[in-house]
Amino acid sequence: MTSAGACYERVLLKLSGESFKGARGHGIDHGAVAYIAAQIESAHLMGVQLGVVVGGGNIWRGAEAETEGMERATADYSGMLATVINALSLQDALERRHGIDTRTQSAISIQQVAEPYIRRRAIRHLEKGRVVLFASGTGNPFMTTDTAAALRGIEIGADVLLMAKHGVDGVYSADPNLDPDASRFDALTHRDALDLRLKVMDTTALSLCMENNFPIVVFDLFAKGSLKRIIGGERIGSLVSDPLGS
Repeated sequence: MTSAGACYERVLLKLSGESFKGARGHGIDHGAVAYIAAQIESAHLMGVQLGVVVGGGNIWRGAEAETEGMERATADYSGMLATVINALSLQDALERRHGIDTRTQSAISIQQVAEPYIRRRAIRHLEKGRVVLFASGTGNPFMTTDTAAALRGIEIGADVLLMAKHGVDGVYSADPNLDPDASRFDALTHRDALDLRLKVMDTTALSLCMENNFPIVVFDLFAKGSLKRIIGGERIGSLVSDPLGS
């Protein structure tokens, strides 16, 4: 059961690898990880069951490695390992700094450092009030961590997918960092996002959300208190849902 003030019982939070690098150009900024952990704690204290899918782009990008001549599947598996590193850094911050019981589950076998992903076990952890970190994407090459977020959110029965961005506060008609005339959408449908080719997430992930009527909120994680405010019912960022505005 959620506590007073929480509008969701179970949520899936997607963290990009860029969120972990903070002001650094590459790698892990421990100040950024501490900030993310504090935001997760604020949601956890509201009684929300929280699953988190982490990206790895701050350490490794499979598509970029492919352009340098690396075989794509191997490059993508390397990227999965990068997500495990990020998950473990966040797990440590949550447990050591905030005393939050946390479990990391990996879609590839790496049992010395993470549990294997088992859907029913993940749900049981959530029911016991543990934060579950989902690493290694879907465990398949050619699939992004956006797709993993959509898939895991649907599998665990989350009420909403919260797409945390770094420095972007919603869905725009164009890249707001490049186009000063770009306009932000307060709400739109999954179909609109697909038809307009908006960069909400990759098309596989977006189609999966549309087919399962899984709502998405795109927001800036580094806006003050944004995660807690969304879980409290405040309409910030951009809502992608069907029907419109639901």
